[in-house]
Amino acid sequence: MAHPGTARSAAFFDLDKTIIARSSTLAFSRPFYVGGLINRRAVLRSVYAQFVYLLGGADHDQMERMREYISAMCTGWDVSTVQTIVADTLDHVVRPMIHDEAVELIEQHHAAGRDVVIVSSSGAEVVEPIGAMLGADKVIATRMVVADGKYTGVIAEYAYGPNKATAIRALAETEGYDLANSYGYSDSITDEPLLAAVGHPHAVNPDKALRRLAIERDWPILDFSKPVGLADQSRFPAVRRSAAAAAMVAAVAAGAFLLAARRRARTA
Repeated sequence: MAHPGTARSAAFFDLDKTIIARSSTLAFSRPFYVGGLINRRAVLRSVYAQFVYLLGGADHDQMERMREYISAMCTGWDVSTVQTIVADTLDHVVRPMIHDEAVELIEQHHAAGRDVVIVSSSGAEVVEPIGAMLGADKVIATRMVVADGKYTGVIAEYAYGPNKATAIRALAETEGYDLANSYGYSDSITDEPLLAAVGHPHAVNPDKALRRLAIERDWPILDFSKPVGLADQSRFPAVRRSAAAAAMVAAVAAGAFLLAARRRARTA
């Protein structure tokens, strides 16, 4: 990929079925169940929704039903509990679903001097930690209204469909991105406005409608299927830095413990 030169540009990535193989929100249904946020029936419903989503993607009506379902499900949830569950389970829930091809593209865009922006209709509490894991520069995600530390069930910002295009235009205005020199990646026909807003749109694992549109408009079609793998820590610089920092903290704590033990022994 050529360096963008003097004009700033960005690469905008959808998350679900583009960077990762499933719905990021529904993927956390089991950890949410273990954490006491949902019941067994909700887990089974989430599994079924994942199955339907994987088979044929999601059109506008299905996405609207999913939005209503998730809004109702999370009403009254404690925000800090959700954040803790996501942080504790992110590594083994999300990492196996990440496409290696997407990670390579992110690395290439960074090497070319572009910002990488994840644009997802999933909630910010899920998308932001995934973005940090992948080394994304910015995240655009759905945001819920919070009152007294709990979700009200009302959506403040819904990053879906035309709203994604509006959001990236606003970000481009703020950051000085040249959208004509920017890139876009998505799997769904519902993201046509986002893809049409950039100069280099790409259909990734596209649903039938997006595949037809991509062929009509001569957009490149990419097929991602190779998982990164749990053991390949080197592909995630953000995680590697966090692990190193944790190791340093542990070493300092161990040193302090040994020093205190020696002092107690001398005193005795």
